[in-house]
Amino acid sequence: MARSSLILLFLSLVYIGSEATSPVAASNFIKASCSGTKYPALCIQSLAAFAPSIQQSPRQLAETALWVSLDRARDTQAFVSKMKKFRGLKKREYEAIQDCAEEMSEGVDRLSKSVQELKHMGGAKGQDFLWHISNVETWASAALTDENTCFDGFAGKGMDGKIKASIRARVINVAQVTSNALSLVNQFASKQ
Repeated sequence: MARSSLILLFLSLVYIGSEATSPVAASNFIKASCSGTKYPALCIQSLAAFAPSIQQSPRQLAETALWVSLDRARDTQAFVSKMKKFRGLKKREYEAIQDCAEEMSEGVDRLSKSVQELKHMGGAKGQDFLWHISNVETWASAALTDENTCFDGFAGKGMDGKIKASIRARVINVAQVTSNALSLVNQFASKQ
């Protein structure tokens, strides 16, 4: 929850320093941008609250989407790590949870790098811009792979149950949000 507050504070500061756009225009910008993602309804739902700070900036939209993805990945990583302490786990369940926790940790690291790279690339142009944006795209794509790989260990009939279902729901949400963020980064890159 503290991370969400930090994200909101960060985005509020960006909003204060930018020219205000009407709330309707900012909302329409998010909707139009999200229409090009794989999960548009989730994209709009996860970014709508940040419309005042996003305004109509493709860069701010991409950065916010990465922040949202990072925040959800951190929450999911913590949830999966707590599941390792669940009593009565079978050896195979514990191993799957352990592997998933490691994949989520790597995903968090890569999303964090993506956020920082986009945030600190400044007004890079030309080849510098392409280099920075390539890093952002590579790390976000690798995080998406980590998230999808996280759930591989839960395949098979012996892995059915509440633990699998609860982890699956969270991992799928993170993967979908990350997919949307990567799409918005790609949109930003194409407009430069």
